[in-house]
Amino acid sequence: MQNAAANRPKVVIIGAGFGGLEAAKKLSGQDVRVTVIDRTNYHLFQPLLYQVATAALSPADIAAPVRAVLSKCKNVEVMLAEVQSIDVNAKKVKMIDGELTYDYLIVATGARHSYFGHPEWEKLAPGLKSLEDAVEIRRRILMAFEYAEKISDEETRKAAMTFVIVGGGPTGVEMAGAIAEIARYTLAKDFRHIDPSQARVILVEGEPRVLGAFPEDLQVSAMKQLVDLGVEVRTGTHATNLSEQGLQVGDEFIPCRVKIWAAGNNASAVGRSLGVPIDRVGRVIVNNDLTIPNHPEIQVIGDLANFSHQTGQPLPGVSSVAMQQGRHAARNILAMINGGKPQRFWYFDKGSMATIGRNRAVADLKLVHLSGLPAWLAWLFVHIIFLVGFRNRLAVLFQWAWAYLSFNKGARLITRSFQAEQRPPT
Repeated sequence: MQNAAANRPKVVIIGAGFGGLEAAKKLSGQDVRVTVIDRTNYHLFQPLLYQVATAALSPADIAAPVRAVLSKCKNVEVMLAEVQSIDVNAKKVKMIDGELTYDYLIVATGARHSYFGHPEWEKLAPGLKSLEDAVEIRRRILMAFEYAEKISDEETRKAAMTFVIVGGGPTGVEMAGAIAEIARYTLAKDFRHIDPSQARVILVEGEPRVLGAFPEDLQVSAMKQLVDLGVEVRTGTHATNLSEQGLQVGDEFIPCRVKIWAAGNNASAVGRSLGVPIDRVGRVIVNNDLTIPNHPEIQVIGDLANFSHQTGQPLPGVSSVAMQQGRHAARNILAMINGGKPQRFWYFDKGSMATIGRNRAVADLKLVHLSGLPAWLAWLFVHIIFLVGFRNRLAVLFQWAWAYLSFNKGARLITRSFQAEQRPPT
């Protein structure tokens, strides 16, 4: 029996995000050996990262251990490792501490934020792609108010209570709305020397409107809802010259302590090792069946893939795309094992949503466009449904209900880096 198992085709999935997990689940119970490799031991529900960054949720509320998620998939094993490159000719995945052979490979390593040639800006304006990013942004937001409470210089205090978000996509809009809410409601009565409700929240977007991928009526609605919440929306301009003191927005220099980057992405460097064409942000240009040229045994999905065969433009880097591609990649592998060919991928677009704050959101459901409370309720329902793990759903639902009724966000913890702490000698 062990020899029979060893002779089964070996499928390696790099990345335990939305796409990688869906592929692993689809291959569960099939006559294949599956290994899922990820550099963290948890699956992260990225759409709710901004709620960790703004103290609405704790990190454990939006993450689930990969081994627990796949524990019932008996033909699937999980490996905690960081992949450095892929040798497509030798069919080997090279990791920091070893290598792994494969018969079929699904690459779903995602993307990180891009600073358009200014990597030094990352320390000044963190992006939001990981739990570490979210916890660091939460620390900076809460520390800004603590710093403002201690100082007496009015100009320095104003700069400390100015928050600039660069990028008006869904992440930027959600962050701007959430920071405005925490300042105006959650923290309003917590301080004695400052009024947190007077904090400035500025959203900077280079395009004429925010949420460029949404229909025009929802873009207009989102901007109005942001303004109603007190957010200053600066469109048609770019942020430059980021420094500790602030940043340049058009012709104006804005002194600010907290800057958050939501303006662009760069695909994972693992894609470059495949030796096939990539686009300007590092995404692998895949065939219409998700395979790469000359290697049908390799499929690339999610944020790492540039799939332009359906609309002429790359599919958006959202969870629904990754999940559908993950399931399709698994079906392709099963077809190839049985002597068939990989089939063309078609994305079924169910719409898109972005939340702005309490009772504030926009939703493009294709057949209907929603704004305000109806859109917020739809957003709430969809995100609860897609959270991994029953415990996570209950925890998040309870946290949201409590926050809704009380305006109190219960995860307002300022964490420090243990290694960076100054401690007295023992």
